[in-house]
Amino acid sequence: MPENHDFSIVVLISGRGSNLQAIIDAVQGGEIPGRISAVISNRAEAYGLERAHAAGIPTEVLDHKRFPNRESFDTALMARIDDYAPDLVVLAGFMRILSDGFVEHYAGCMINIHPSLLPRYRGLNTHQRAIEAGDDWHGCSVHFVTPELDGGPVLLQGRVPIEAGDDAERLADRVHVMEHRIYPMAVAWIAQGRARLVEHRIQLDGKPLAEPVIQTLDD
Repeated sequence: MPENHDFSIVVLISGRGSNLQAIIDAVQGGEIPGRISAVISNRAEAYGLERAHAAGIPTEVLDHKRFPNRESFDTALMARIDDYAPDLVVLAGFMRILSDGFVEHYAGCMINIHPSLLPRYRGLNTHQRAIEAGDDWHGCSVHFVTPELDGGPVLLQGRVPIEAGDDAERLADRVHVMEHRIYPMAVAWIAQGRARLVEHRIQLDGKPLAEPVIQTLDD
C-alpha cells in the first residue's frame, strides 16, 4: 500500500480501549500517516467509545445480542465497516470470534494484538499460563487475522521478562505497556506501505519477513 495520509482505519473494540488510545495518540502525533474513520463496538458501555468521542472520531454500536447468530451479526458488522471504506481494520480488544466469511472479506487488511508470544498460548489466560510454564519471557504479538484463531502471520512482537514473584496481574501490566508501544508501530508500518501481507506471507520493506520483528522494554 502506498503512503497515504488519507489512509482510513476502522477500529473495533469491546472494552476500555487502551490500545485504541495508543493508536489515537499516534495518529494525532503524526506517527501514523492516516486517520481513524470510525470506532465500532459491540457493547454500548465500552469506555473506548468515550475515548473516541473525546478525539472527535465517529462511533457506532452494534449489539451482538440483538442478532440470532454469529453470521448475521458479522454480516451487519461488515456493512457498517464497509460504509467507511477502510484500508485497515484494527481489532483492539474486540471480544468476538469472527466467522470465516468475515475474516476472508478483510484478508490482508485486518490485524489483531494478542497477549502472548505467538504461537505460544493462543486463546485466553495467557499471562497465568506463561507463569505456570516457567517461561523466562512473555509478551504480545501483532498479527494479520486469518480464520485460524490467533494463527495469522505475526509482524511484530514485544517481549517482557517474567520476574520472580510475578502474578498474572503484574505481568499483564508490563505486557500492556508493550502493547501500547508496538500496536501503533505496526499500524504505522502498514499505513506507510512498509508492511503488507502477500500470498499469506508478510513483506517488510519489500522483503519476506522470516521472523517477527522483536521489541523489548529497553528498545
